[in-house]
Amino acid sequence: MIAIKNERELESMRQACKITAAARALAGEMVRPGVSTKAIDQAVHDYIVSQGAKPSFLNYNGYPASACISVNQTVIHGIPGGYVLAEGDIVSIDVGAYYKGFHGDCAATFPCGAISTEAQRLIDVTRESFYEGMKFATMGNRVQDISHAIEQHVESNGFSIVRSFVGHGVGRQLHEEPEVPNYGKPGRGPRLLKGMTLAVEPMVNAGTADVRILKDGWTVVTTDGSLSAHYENTVLITDGEPEILTVTEGL
Repeated sequence: MIAIKNERELESMRQACKITAAARALAGEMVRPGVSTKAIDQAVHDYIVSQGAKPSFLNYNGYPASACISVNQTVIHGIPGGYVLAEGDIVSIDVGAYYKGFHGDCAATFPCGAISTEAQRLIDVTRESFYEGMKFATMGNRVQDISHAIEQHVESNGFSIVRSFVGHGVGRQLHEEPEVPNYGKPGRGPRLLKGMTLAVEPMVNAGTADVRILKDGWTVVTTDGSLSAHYENTVLITDGEPEILTVTEGL
């Protein structure tokens, strides 16, 4: 069942999303050569807790960290640890915060120092595809109108959409109905209604769309070793333009 949020619930969600977006921005500022992924995760944890919230991901189905930090060919769910970022890496950081009964969820991919032109184009197209999807995130449209717009933008730029993982509803639960694929045919899927809150999150590979999960049970990587980028925001469907609840300047 798709949860429709009322104004009181949305006020709490906006607060959760504000904390989440700030945690993503903080993490992004730390992306530079010589910084470990564990240090970024610790900073995300400490910031979220300092705001009276809880990291949504920590211990979620056993996940051992507060952020997912996915470097280069890692698509999503990279577990922070001793890896030290190097010049030329691209670093996808996915964070969530739980506050007053609601979750926020967002992600972005950041360059570590100077990166290749193609890596930057991958990051840019991934972010752009989200905003192409937002053109269709209006009441009365259907979920796959968003999906189709994302897919078209990504594939027209020569990249591949990950199909094994999708976006989702978000609210009282971190993952709620409906699923929000990043591919699909327009006019399909649940109808978009005012008060729906969705985590829309294109995951884009420079090579093949195929991915595999490593033995840790979490880390998802491209099968061909190509770079991958990720961009996500929590979005509210309104009776007008969509409201992006986790937006921050420059992200």
